[in-house]
Amino acid sequence: MYEELQLAPIEFVGPFTEEEKQQLIDALMGVIDPEIGMDIVNLGLVYELHKDESNRLKVVMTLTAVGCPLAPVIVGDVRRSLLGLEKYDDVEVELVYSPPWDRTRLSRVAKMALGLY
Repeated sequence: MYEELQLAPIEFVGPFTEEEKQQLIDALMGVIDPEIGMDIVNLGLVYELHKDESNRLKVVMTLTAVGCPLAPVIVGDVRRSLLGLEKYDDVEVELVYSPPWDRTRLSRVAKMALGLY
């Protein structure tokens, strides 16, 4: 299913099962960028997911613009969504701006919805 959407690659670091990867992607697809009205996975905002031996999850992601005023809302939504899976002891979200986000990270669905396809 995810291959059909042509999602931007998300690097999984740590001991993840394929089922767990899909659950994480599904949960993150429920997080909407309120300015664009689309989920952060289809927008290509999620770069990496790390899981350590202490069962903590770290999300490395970006935003479409540096200084986005809704960054705290999106970060909070990511944490709530992943903690809601009740699999992780803690979720940390790290916002990075290198590499910068660009339109090449948009999924096929996002390109069509935004009229860029």
